[in-house]
Amino acid sequence: MCWRVRDAEIVAELETLIENRPSRGFWKCRKLLRRRGKPWNHKRIYRVYKLMNLHLRRKAKQRLPKRVRAPLYVPALPDTVWSADFMADALACGRRFRTFNVVDDFNREAIHIEIDTSITSSRLIRIFERIQKDHGLPQLLRTDNGPEFLGEQFMQWAAQEGMAIQYIQPGKPNQNAYVERFNRTYREELLDQHLFRSLDDVREATYWWMLEYNEERPHDSLGDLTPAEMRAQVAGNSTFELSP
Repeated sequence: MCWRVRDAEIVAELETLIENRPSRGFWKCRKLLRRRGKPWNHKRIYRVYKLMNLHLRRKAKQRLPKRVRAPLYVPALPDTVWSADFMADALACGRRFRTFNVVDDFNREAIHIEIDTSITSSRLIRIFERIQKDHGLPQLLRTDNGPEFLGEQFMQWAAQEGMAIQYIQPGKPNQNAYVERFNRTYREELLDQHLFRSLDDVREATYWWMLEYNEERPHDSLGDLTPAEMRAQVAGNSTFELSP
């Protein structure tokens, strides 16, 4: 009997999972299947996954000089520390655009993604004012040393609103690892998968991707909870433990 017939249900589920997210690996697919209540053994899923040629090629590890590893600080509560960073991409016509990404370090929640051709220091104030109305502000915002974050107007506004800014050391993006990891996922799962015709297309696709990321996608570091589930767990005063 052909494996595609015998395992037709597994094939259909995997095809659904990777249809718009081809960068998803096996373990992420297995966790999503488990969340959907599928009872299949992981060995059976992996066999079908390989037969469908879905396994991703691993990148060769580069030899790096030895360095002292410093564990990342994990806030004990949401909205304590947020990380922010910029990304760049282009529309199908070649027109460049930027995204401004804000992530909660506690539960890796995507707080906001702003998309436009230009995002200045004064524009950041308007962005955070909108976030403040809907969500509030963090105690601390971690960023790099980009000119947008160093603008006097933005720094004065942040101080006035009680939001401290922590700048990472130049040339050390690993100090802002939470948002850097988020940027990679956002690029692999959305930006690299589509050719967008307009900024509105990017904004709409990003909106729906953020909903999935926050409410459906399990995170290893959160014990396979979603960011929304982790926030709700804390709100309900449940006990929890984060991975280092």
